[in-house]
Amino acid sequence: MNDAQLLRYSRHLLLEDIDVEGQEKLLNAHVLVIGAGGLGSAAAPYLAAAGVGHITLVDHDDVELTNLQRQIMHTEAMVGKSKVVSGKQFLQELNSGIQVETIQSKANSFLLDELLPSVDIVLDCTDNFSTRHLINASCVQHQKPLVSGSALRFDGQVSVFDPRNETSPCYACIFSPEETFEEVSCATMGIFSPLVGIIGTIQAAQALQVLIQFGEPLIGRMLLWNARTTQVDQIRITRNADCPVCSKNH
Repeated sequence: MNDAQLLRYSRHLLLEDIDVEGQEKLLNAHVLVIGAGGLGSAAAPYLAAAGVGHITLVDHDDVELTNLQRQIMHTEAMVGKSKVVSGKQFLQELNSGIQVETIQSKANSFLLDELLPSVDIVLDCTDNFSTRHLINASCVQHQKPLVSGSALRFDGQVSVFDPRNETSPCYACIFSPEETFEEVSCATMGIFSPLVGIIGTIQAAQALQVLIQFGEPLIGRMLLWNARTTQVDQIRITRNADCPVCSKNH
């Protein structure tokens, strides 16, 4: 690190769990953030501020006025423009010393096969089951850790799935891709504005923990946040021996 970086990240360097070695891991890391909406708008800025050296932001959508209630990475001036263009501008104004790559596209298997070999961790900040299952399957295939978050109305959840860990479940161990779930969205169900900020920043924190390798990330656990009651719960989750995605039986 140069002198400017030593000063910029000095509060991280004071933490024994991070120190210079941990900060250098962040500076050399490549994080893929899929979704530049509510969750991504909270997660990506904290990754950038923390000094993650390379962030790839994927989203197909444009900024709408209704997004501004919760998607704090976008401003009124960016309404009608691409979310990844808006996001890149925000992140680089926050930290000009990092590389921000943007891809205006929906996540698909071909894109993920191209991107995942070069990244260190993936953040799923999307809002539908089919895309989450696609991302999960790709992470299992490429052996990349995945930080999964979701938020709707007043409820949010976060977990970490790490296929490099033999005991770690994957997303499909909990929500079977063979089942049919009714898709719901913020547009029809509503969402409490700060909820996506809470869940997204927890996703960022989990990613930093996995990258630096300190503490106990949410592997084998799912954190549940109820914004209505301000209650935090955890449930233990285990690997499904018959999981169609990560089980060796398949």
